[in-house]
Formats: sequence, structure tokens, C-alpha cells
Amino acid sequence: MLSKYLKELCLLCGASGNENSVREYICRNAETYGDSIKIDSLGNLIIEKKGANRSPKKLMISAHMDEVGLIVTYINDDGTMQIAPVGGIDASVVIGRPVVVDGNINGVIGAKPVHLLNSKQRKELPEFSELYLDIGAENKEQAEKLISLGTYVHFLPSFTKMGSSKVRSKALDDRIGCAIMLELLKEDLPYDVTFAFLVQEEVGLRGAKAAAYSVDPDVAIVLEATTAADITGAEGDAKVCSLGNGPVVSFMDRSTIYDRELYSIAFEECKKMDIPCQTKTRIAGGNDSGTIHLSRGGVRTIAISAPCRYLHSPSCVADMNDIENCLKLTRAMIEKAVQI
Repeated sequence: MLSKYLKELCLLCGASGNENSVREYICRNAETYGDSIKIDSLGNLIIEKKGANRSPKKLMISAHMDEVGLIVTYINDDGTMQIAPVGGIDASVVIGRPVVVDGNINGVIGAKPVHLLNSKQRKELPEFSELYLDIGAENKEQAEKLISLGTYVHFLPSFTKMGSSKVRSKALDDRIGCAIMLELLKEDLPYDVTFAFLVQEEVGLRGAKAAAYSVDPDVAIVLEATTAADITGAEGDAKVCSLGNGPVVSFMDRSTIYDRELYSIAFEECKKMDIPCQTKTRIAGGNDSGTIHLSRGGVRTIAISAPCRYLHSPSCVADMNDIENCLKLTRAMIEKAVQI
């Protein structure tokens, strides 16, 4: 079921602030397993699941539902549209990419043709102000009948298997974490757990701030995808982490210094289960841990991430073996986390 959940989640569109379809899917698949389901004012989905024992400490496991995307900011006279990123996207990865607008309108991201660029422009990375959305409209009036300002634009959904165990899709960040949590919700858990499916991570960890305040956990496990640069030309620490080397358990990133005891326990548990485990070799990136660990009087926090190539692009690549091992590690950490 994990791979089924992952595929179905990735085929949904849900940029930050537009997570409705993802949340509805999770609700449908979790309603028979959760003991209580609540949606807060921001759109976070909070599901309480009772375990065999009452927890000595309150545990929250979280993943964010949103993905990076684009949004329409202006309609040009020729029917093309100006766009802005929703989340951290490199403008160069979207040129020529097929997109879906407002859920059912096909489009493509265009840029000035190379023969119109001067020698300086050809050497520079593009900016979003130089790109445009083309939906095939003949003029501004025709485009305005179909699109309004503030309309979301998503990378065209496509989920493909690669090789023996890899998958390629948009939105692996963080539908991987959502799929793992759905799988855990079906299981008989040793302790009570609060599962938090969060919104607006990609635009500043906003949903996590609200959810952590209302849930008020003692301990948190944040499930994520993180950048792997295990490609030709990257040597040593520049690889950060690698596909196939198991879950990534960070000791520090740009927003969090993680709980050292939980960090050590995670590696011990992987050793006991004889599964690979790795850490990040550069202090880079961040996730919902950045705001969760600072909530109220502080929350002991660990992040468990699946390594993922080409993050925040239309074609992220991850290894199902790593994702399965992230599930195993999270399952093992439930009992350990509430007892520290």
C-alpha cells in the first residue's frame, strides 16, 4: 500500500495554500483508522490515533501536504501570463515544462528564444520575470475568460518507475512523508500518536507553527524528503546524501539543531534492524522542524528524510527501498521517542 499511496498522492496537485485535494484524499483513506480527525483554520489535518498504551509523553509525527508550484500574477496583451514561484523553485528547471492550470487547463512555461538573447543573457541564469505561461490563448480577453490573477499552476502530474526500485515524480517532497503516515495509521501502534498533515511548509513552515502550538507535543518526528546530490561531478561532502543509503537523519540544518539523543537512537535502531542509515554532510536546507522545535516551551525533535534527487522540480527521483526503510525507522522510533 505504501507505493500505492505515494503514487496517488503525487498525482494530486497541491501547491502551498491550495492543499484541498491532498487533504481530501488523506481524509478518505484515514477516516476508518483515526480516532479523531480535525482540520484547523489554516487547513492542517490533525488525526489522533490511540495505541495499545497511553503515552508517557505526547508524540506528534508530521509531514507537509503542500508542494512547490507557480501562481499567475498578470495577464499580457497577447494572452500569455506572468508567473511567480510558490516556494523555492529554480527558474531554469521550469522552462519548456508542461503544466496544468486551475486543475484542468493545459499550458507550458515559455521563455525568450535563444536567438533573441544577447551574449550576456545567454550566460546568465533566467529569472521568473523573464518567463511566461502559455495556455494557447489568442489574446488577453480570451485568457481572462479562463484564468484570473492568483490562479495556481502545477507541474503536470506524472509518476513513473525507473530501474529496479526508483520512482520519478513531482511532489515527492513531501508526499513521501504523507504516504508513510497513512501507512502507519493503519497499524496497531504501541502508543498514542498525533499525526499532523501540514500546510504551507514550502512558503515558510506556516502550518507547522500553528499545529505545533495547538497539539503541544513533547516530542516530534518530522518526515521529509531531502536533497541528494549523488551525481557525477559531486565529490565528498558535496553529495550531501545518496539514494540507496537509507533514511537521512540530520544533526543540524539551517533552521534546527536536532535532539542529540533522538539522533543517536535512530542510528542504533537502524543498526538493530540491519537497515542502512545516513546523515547529511552539509548544513543546508530546513523543514518543519524549524518551527516545531521552538513551539511553546520547546519540543524534542528529530527529522527522518528520504534522499531525493532534483528536489523542487517536475522530476524528483527517489528510491522505494529508502522510503520503505524510512517507514521502518519511524515505526521503531515511536516507542523510543515517548520514553526519552
